[in-house]
Amino acid sequence: MKLITTTDELAAFCKPLAEAEFIAVDTEFMRERTYWPKLCLAQVAGPEDAAAIDALAEGIDLAPLDELMANPRVLKVFHAARQDLEIFYLRMTQVPQPLFDTQVAAMVCGHGEAASYESLATKLAKAKIDKSSRFTDWSRRPLSERQITYALSDVTHLRVVYEKLKHQLERTGRLPWITEEMAVLNDPATYRADPEQAWRRLKPRGSSPRLLAILKESAAWRERTAQRIDIPRQRLLRDEQLLEIASHAPKTIEELALTRGLGRGFAEGWQGRELMEAIERARSLPESELPARDKPTEQLRAPGAVVDLLRTLLRLKAEQAGVAGRLVASADELDRLAAGKRDLPVLKGWRSEVFGVDAVALIEGRVSLALSGDQARLIPVTPAG
Repeated sequence: MKLITTTDELAAFCKPLAEAEFIAVDTEFMRERTYWPKLCLAQVAGPEDAAAIDALAEGIDLAPLDELMANPRVLKVFHAARQDLEIFYLRMTQVPQPLFDTQVAAMVCGHGEAASYESLATKLAKAKIDKSSRFTDWSRRPLSERQITYALSDVTHLRVVYEKLKHQLERTGRLPWITEEMAVLNDPATYRADPEQAWRRLKPRGSSPRLLAILKESAAWRERTAQRIDIPRQRLLRDEQLLEIASHAPKTIEELALTRGLGRGFAEGWQGRELMEAIERARSLPESELPARDKPTEQLRAPGAVVDLLRTLLRLKAEQAGVAGRLVASADELDRLAAGKRDLPVLKGWRSEVFGVDAVALIEGRVSLALSGDQARLIPVTPAG
């Protein structure tokens, strides 16, 4: 059991890892009471050594860890990497690269739609994970031996999981598929919270441009303020309160205080004053600058029978290829494909090889699905005449 609590220990641990082919990485963090995730513990395992790094230890400087994460020669292996990468992006203002996500790799290798770390550790590393420390308070000190052991198990077994999945990918020639799938995780925009776009996730009862302007300004104010004072956005102002404010467009502090559950303390304090200023900015916008709702999703005329056939074909092809069907094509893509759309991810790259080409052939009547015993298979259709 290795717990690092000083900068010198961290530097000594990270130095040899700069020459490693890969490192396995995980984090423990808290964000129930904050807007930004609070890193409490970072776990790193090289091919031979592993350590838990106490990010809250007094006086510790995580610069050696940041330098390791930024090293372009060292592959960083995560499982379900999105939240861990957000923490490092916020620290480093860059995404650690190159990346390998074992959850994505597991789908490519046919281990299910969203394989958990525990299931992969059991299946591939023959390990049993003790889950009793999963929901403990990682910000409390001292950390218990059980907590540290649990935290380290998230990277020590991950090394084996990675190596087994990599071998499967190399054997099947699918390692390039992972590169395609890492595009979203590698994109810094994935981890940026843009206050000006915060209103788009809300669903107002009306759609007038002025109402949307008030909603946009109010939601942007909430997002910026929550970021500034580091509290969850819902603790500052709930979604339903934002929607009610946009709908009623209060003109005075007194009218703002009538918002359900808001109270006079909020309305008459600095929050209420700033929020009213945001509402006034929206009210004074010229008509030409008012926002508009996103255009409704195109209503597709997808024949139900064709969609059903595509679902069956997807299941067949995914099973044959040993890859998770959800990774190949979404339900929306099947609808769009059946409706005649062709500029789709499923018709590009490896997805086209696995499913897309046969899907178009099925739609166009060049192949058909037939039962062979208890299995479905594709058979060519001979043109009439």
